[in-house]
Amino acid sequence: MVWPFDEKLLNPASLDVRLGLNLMIEVRDQPELMRIDISERTEDDPYLLLPGEVCLAETIEQFNLPDSISAQFVLKSSRARDFYGHMLAGWCDPAWGSTGTSVLTLELKNERRFHPLPLYPNLLIGQMVFFRMSSIPLKSYALTGHYNNHKTVMPNVV
Repeated sequence: MVWPFDEKLLNPASLDVRLGLNLMIEVRDQPELMRIDISERTEDDPYLLLPGEVCLAETIEQFNLPDSISAQFVLKSSRARDFYGHMLAGWCDPAWGSTGTSVLTLELKNERRFHPLPLYPNLLIGQMVFFRMSSIPLKSYALTGHYNNHKTVMPNVV
C-alpha cells in the first residue's frame, strides 16, 4: 500500500509521511501555479513559506490502496503547533493508486502572522490514518478518480 515503506515511520494508529521534492506556488503575474523543485533544500537552507502563503506539496510516499482500505491525511501535531495549516482535503478513497501508485498532494498554508515556515524534503509533515471498509464500494476510485497515478504534486485537474 505504501512505497517506499519505512518501519520507523509507523505510529500506534498511523504512518508518518514526509515532504517530497516538488511544490506548486502562487506567483503574482500568472493564474497558474508555478512548479518548483526543492530537492536541494535542507533543514538548514529550507524553502520559506511566508505568512499567509499557500502551496501545493507532495509526499515522498506513494500509495496504492486496495478496494477495501481508505485513508486520511492529517498534519502531525508538531507541525500544527508550529502553525502549518492543511486545507482538510486529505481523504483518500479505496482503490486510489490501485492501477499504479500515486503521491499525495497536500494543500499547505502558513497560518503564522509574522514568521515564515520551513519546507524541505523529508520533513515529517503529516500522517496517514488507514480505515478498513466494511464492504467494497459500488463505485471504484480506480475508475472514477481524477487523481490516480500521479507521480508528482498536481493542481486541480477537474
